[in-house]
Amino acid sequence: MANILVVDDSAADRELAGTLLERASWSVLYAEHGRDALVRMRAHAVDLVLTDVVMPELDGLAFVEHAKEEHPLVPVVLMTARGSEEVAARALEAGAASYVPKKLLVRDLVEVVQRILDVFRERKSDTRLLGCLRAATFILENDLDLLSSLVGYLTRVLRDSGRFDESGCHRLSTALDEALTNAYYHGNLEVRSEIREHDPRAYRALAKERRLVGPYRDRRIHVSMSLESDAVRFVIRDEGRGFDVAGVQDPTRPEQLERPTGRGIFLMKTFLDEVRYNATGNQVTLLKRCG
Repeated sequence: MANILVVDDSAADRELAGTLLERASWSVLYAEHGRDALVRMRAHAVDLVLTDVVMPELDGLAFVEHAKEEHPLVPVVLMTARGSEEVAARALEAGAASYVPKKLLVRDLVEVVQRILDVFRERKSDTRLLGCLRAATFILENDLDLLSSLVGYLTRVLRDSGRFDESGCHRLSTALDEALTNAYYHGNLEVRSEIREHDPRAYRALAKERRLVGPYRDRRIHVSMSLESDAVRFVIRDEGRGFDVAGVQDPTRPEQLERPTGRGIFLMKTFLDEVRYNATGNQVTLLKRCG
C-alpha cells in the first residue's frame, strides 16, 4: 500500500483529496503547509506527495525545491487552482512530477496518482520489455501496463547511465508517460479528448472496446531511444491517423494548467528541451539535454 502525503492549508481541500485517495486503498498522511510537510517526510516513509500551490509558511514552489533536494526519489504532484498557474508552472520546472486542477480532483486525482506511482515504482518486471526489443526499438501492443513498464525500464537505464540526476529522471519519466499515453488513446485508438471532458467513463470504455477490434487492435506503438553525447532522444510513433499539429494552441502558457485538454503536451514542453511532431502528427521526437 502506498503512503501519500496531502499538503494543503485548506481543511476542506485536504479532506476531499484524502478521502478520494483512501477510497483507492492508499494510506494518507496530512500536513497544513510545506514546512509541516517536510517535517512529516523526515519522520515517515512517503511514496508520493500531493500538495497545494499557494500556502503559508512554505508555498508549493519552495516546498518542491526543498523536497527534491531532501527526498529526490519521492514524486510531487501539484493541486492547482485558478490564480496559481504561474507558481505551479515554476514548480513543475523545479521538479514537480505532475499536476491536477482542484476543480477536477474528483474526476482525475486517482488516475493521475496511480499513473505517477506506476511510473516511479522500482519493482518492475523487465521480462516483457526485453521481448519487445528490436535493435534499440520497442514495438508495443496497446497495453497501458506494458507502457508503464517501458517508462520504468527506460528511466532506470537513464539513471544508471549517470547522465541525469533524480529530478531529470523524474521529468523524463513523466514526459515519456504522457507521450505514450497520447499515442495509446489519441493515436492508435483514436479516442478524442472531448469525450473525456464530458464522460471519463465513456472515454475509458471506448478505449477498452477498441483495443479488441480492428483496425485499432492491430496497431502498434514504436519507441526508439538513442543516447547522444550530451542528450537523450526518443522517437515515439503510433499507427493512427495523426492530428492537425498546426491547430494546437500554445500549450506552454500558464493558463493551460486549467484547461481539460492539452495537459500532456504542456508537461512535455515544460520538462524537455525539444518536442517536435511530424507533419502527420503521429510521431513525436523528444529531446532532453544532460545537465
